[in-house]
Amino acid sequence: MNEKGYVARRTRCCKIAGIMTLSPCGGAPQIRMRTPLSVVIAIMVASTAAAMGEQPSSLSISLWKDDSANAQSLASHIAALSTKVDRTEATLLARSAYATVSRLRQQYRMFGTPIFNNFLVYHGFRKRGYCYQWTEDLLVALDALKLKTLELHWGESYAGTWRENNCLVVTAKAQPFDRGIILDAWRHFGHLRWDLVLSDEDRYFENAKWAERVRTRVASQTVKPNGHVAFQARVAK
Repeated sequence: MNEKGYVARRTRCCKIAGIMTLSPCGGAPQIRMRTPLSVVIAIMVASTAAAMGEQPSSLSISLWKDDSANAQSLASHIAALSTKVDRTEATLLARSAYATVSRLRQQYRMFGTPIFNNFLVYHGFRKRGYCYQWTEDLLVALDALKLKTLELHWGESYAGTWRENNCLVVTAKAQPFDRGIILDAWRHFGHLRWDLVLSDEDRYFENAKWAERVRTRVASQTVKPNGHVAFQARVAK
């Protein structure tokens, strides 16, 4: 499926007969209204280092106190995926994921519930913020780390329906998709949440073709403007 068709599928599947139901985002943590400058700088440093073939130090990535503790826990779970996973690399990925999501949350100017934010994107009041855009941007940022013992995959649930959701899945190198850990931000209003693929409330499947399409698009530097697609209606409880 080409990119136009992929976006069109979301237009057909995510529109709910022209009616929008605003539902509260249960359990979503309080939004902080600013991001430390060090986070932005750290992401730039990470991207630059990756371009030069170097692996940035996880110590250079500054996080909020809560995010730092959560990143440490995520790193431990990532490292536990396989004895072949490099612990330093797991820590780097975890801290980079939290820093990237924090940056994107401010960049997307998240407001209201995830559903309402999609409404804003659909009507042009926001440029990005759909679940697949969260996944694309997170994939690009973490790909820049040039991971050697870990792999990133595109996951999707309820594909082709109004409940479709996309996420990133991290596995140990050459490990099956189902053994991985989901990294998801859209369902939690721009706050990173993670879980084992098989433990999530939704069943996720890999879409390797779309991950490759995103990577090819970035590599060729032909990223196209955001398409005008319908809002989603899937929010985690």
